[in-house]
Amino acid sequence: MKKSVKNIIFLLCIAVYIVICFTQAPITNAVGTMWSLLPPIIAIGLALITKEVYSSLFIGILSGGAIYALSAVDITHFMNNGGFFRAAGATFTKMFESVVNDGIIANIADSYNVGILVFLVVLGIIVVMMNKAGGSKAYGEWAAKHIKTRGGASLATFVLGVLIFVDDYFNCLTVGSVMRPVTDKHKISRSKLAYLIDATAAPVCIIAPISSWAAAVSGTVKGVNGISLFIATIPFNLYALLTLIMVVFISKSNVDYGPMRLHEDNAKKGDLFTTRNTVYAADDEPSHSKGKVVDLILPVVILIVMCILGMLYTGGLFEGANIIDAFANCDASVGLSVGSLGALIIIVVYFLCRRVLKFSECMDAIPAGFKQMVPAILILVFAWTLKTMTGFLEADAFVAGLVESAKVIQILLPVILFVVAVGLSFATGTSWGTFGILIPIVTGVFSTQLQNVSETGIPTMVVICIAACLAGAVCGDHCSPISDTTIMASTGAQCDHVNHVSTQLPYAMTVAGVSALGYLLSGFVQNVFVVLGVSIVLMLAVLFAIKFLSKGKAK
Repeated sequence: MKKSVKNIIFLLCIAVYIVICFTQAPITNAVGTMWSLLPPIIAIGLALITKEVYSSLFIGILSGGAIYALSAVDITHFMNNGGFFRAAGATFTKMFESVVNDGIIANIADSYNVGILVFLVVLGIIVVMMNKAGGSKAYGEWAAKHIKTRGGASLATFVLGVLIFVDDYFNCLTVGSVMRPVTDKHKISRSKLAYLIDATAAPVCIIAPISSWAAAVSGTVKGVNGISLFIATIPFNLYALLTLIMVVFISKSNVDYGPMRLHEDNAKKGDLFTTRNTVYAADDEPSHSKGKVVDLILPVVILIVMCILGMLYTGGLFEGANIIDAFANCDASVGLSVGSLGALIIIVVYFLCRRVLKFSECMDAIPAGFKQMVPAILILVFAWTLKTMTGFLEADAFVAGLVESAKVIQILLPVILFVVAVGLSFATGTSWGTFGILIPIVTGVFSTQLQNVSETGIPTMVVICIAACLAGAVCGDHCSPISDTTIMASTGAQCDHVNHVSTQLPYAMTVAGVSALGYLLSGFVQNVFVVLGVSIVLMLAVLFAIKFLSKGKAK
């Protein structure tokens, strides 16, 4: 489809949506209505059409600020006491105040966000040092000898992603740094690498009882043992489980479809990026030729150990808490910051003792590492600001109202919750915020059944509905261009962000379709073996059909 046609269709869709918004509420009363979802729809649509993520996010932010300003400013008052120009001036002032002061500056100043940015920068510094020391090059050469096929490189990426289950941010950046030399050697596109990273980050964390995600989920449930409930949802978390199955199948069969197929075909010819391959700076050339595999493996192990210790420290492990409680109460942002800074100090000492880097070279890695992370930092700040705009417009309250109105159809509730969670997570870019909104609604719907939970156990329908919320939140987060995890996956793979989103979307939607059918079944048959078994069989049938059709097109 030509670009001009896409633009016209997008503008028509936005116009239709705005007309529907006006039928629900005037723009001066937009808070908590359909208007609240317009800014992310504009940002996401523009990003996918124009391939320009920075400008698209910023336009989405401005539209959110404008809608909020029109709702917050008493325009009638200013019109009666100064006329049109005074009303317009008050509206513009409120818009830029909300965008700049309450949005961009507030998000940069937020302690949690700063912790994530510190972790990003420190990881960039460590990666630059590993490259300068020759560790990445040595590991790439070793892997080229031991990993013989493209499928083997994809599976190795998947396995490493599964092993690093503690936190999705940490997973994305670490797996990308370690596996990039290996996938490059086997001519796997950066878009495919970003998909492999993204598909084993949140889906693994959401089914790992010891992870920052388990802690977040358990904290949203009141009156029930949160960890026990989380563990009960794992076999019903269809999207996460089916995504992992799909990654293994695609890696083994070497089948690709949609935009990813073009990227993979180009990669086999030597073009790993297909488009916009200058988004990230090229890796630094090794400063020394005596770098060894251990110069990559040991720093990564140190980073993993220190970050886990950092998270456990923030959760009170050294104050007497057990490991499970420490993970449940940890602050991932502070833990990753403390752990990565501690790891950086140890890694600098290690490279100096190994004499593969001089102290001046280690210090030169600091600005170089920061520079590597600038694209990710810009996208993250804009994405956080866009989420703030949707928060001002109370998109969560609007979606919560939709779910509340559908609660009478309990048999269809799992699939309804899954679809709503996908949409909310996609529009807001936050899976944690999505299940934080929806899980309390679920527990409210089933409040009567949960009163005697200590005696009767957690009802299966409650477990299925919460699992549907979690699965939908991960799915929407997996697809959304403004999701932190999606941005981190692009950063870890050093892939153009829009390329990653556009190539991953068909894969995620395939799994989402099968998952929706599974949750539809679960409303009628509340048996984990039947629901999971049928869903897996259906997923494999769809994948084999795609493989057959792909071979037919290739002839």
